[in-house]
Amino acid sequence: MSKMKKTQTDKEKTIIMSGNYAAAWGAKCARVKVVSAYPITPQTTVVEKMAEFVDTKELDANYIKVESEHSVMSSLVGSSMTGARSFTATSGQGLLYMTEMLHWVSSSRLPIVTTIASRGIAPPWNIWAEYTDILSIRDCGWIIQFASTHQEIFDSVLMSYKIAENEDVMLPYFIVYGGFTQSHTSKPVRIPRQTDVDNFLPAPPEKGWSHLNLDPENPITHGNLLMPQQEYLDFRFLIHDSMMKSKKTIHRTIKEFKKSFGRDYKGLVEKYRCDDADVVMISYGALAEQNKNAVDTLREKGRKVGSFKLRYIRPFPTEELMELFDSGVKVIGVADQGTAFGSPTGGPISTEVMSLLGSGKRKIKVLPIIWGLGGRNVTVDEQINLYKHLLRLKNKNEYPVDDAFQQGTYWLGLKTGA
Repeated sequence: MSKMKKTQTDKEKTIIMSGNYAAAWGAKCARVKVVSAYPITPQTTVVEKMAEFVDTKELDANYIKVESEHSVMSSLVGSSMTGARSFTATSGQGLLYMTEMLHWVSSSRLPIVTTIASRGIAPPWNIWAEYTDILSIRDCGWIIQFASTHQEIFDSVLMSYKIAENEDVMLPYFIVYGGFTQSHTSKPVRIPRQTDVDNFLPAPPEKGWSHLNLDPENPITHGNLLMPQQEYLDFRFLIHDSMMKSKKTIHRTIKEFKKSFGRDYKGLVEKYRCDDADVVMISYGALAEQNKNAVDTLREKGRKVGSFKLRYIRPFPTEELMELFDSGVKVIGVADQGTAFGSPTGGPISTEVMSLLGSGKRKIKVLPIIWGLGGRNVTVDEQINLYKHLLRLKNKNEYPVDDAFQQGTYWLGLKTGA
């Protein structure tokens, strides 16, 4: 029987909390059994709050303090191999430091959940919201979801374990949100009854994961050397195949969550006023949520614009994007809050969207956009102005002419001559 102390979480309540605390509360309500921690701004208060939960006996879990982010993920490999529900949080340079072990986790098919308070990459040092950290490791075999509100951070932790621990998936899971813009600001978050969470998210199997479990009574060999003609390639295919098939589990889990708690996260994407739109902006994170305000303002003026928010980039929402391409849209803007230096557009997601669009014969114009790097403020007025560029591209076939338009991409706020 769990030793977790009975608290007010036995009743549903609303608490004003930071985004980091929302992540910690989600892990607490998910009854994680192992937390490994190393502090790094701006995620530090996630693991501090987890330490408080363990110290006050509100959470029955082992809390491991280590000397680096590499060790954080290494220790969770061991804990997850025993079948323990495992959790940590990191950001920026810390995420990059644990990259070796991220591949070890996905290749071992371990359902570890990690929240990321994304920040800029040094040098120069920057600790504000940017997604280059997560985008630079997007192909390491982890499911990657963006959370654009505090409530979504909390809810996503609960859903992430149900998705990751599904036997048809068995892949690790990142929940990503903006450093400081979300990690340290405070908003109301609804915390459900623990009984309702337990009904939605059952405990892991007592005997551990079916494919891999460390048991002294049944010793196994894991991670041994494979020769080129053995099953190395086949294992990699199975990771990709499971990632693609996880879309069904994600959709099913979202529906089950809505039935249990009343909040609907739609799917891998969220479309806003796109049905009859001639011009659509594709974006992700908190700025995608803000983008709805720009859409509403322009709709009031008769402009047929829409917002297309990516909630997941792994698995990539191919089917949803193809539906957008076939909807009659004429111009698409793709706004990246991260970089892919030397790629065709300078942004990782815009490059992927354009690659997908190029697979057909649709005559849709695309304007790649880079915005909000290093936490630089992006206002609603600036987003409205970007829509005006997209509308000009639709109506007059004219790309932007100001200095922010460089090598086919619009770098919002670029200080020319810097």
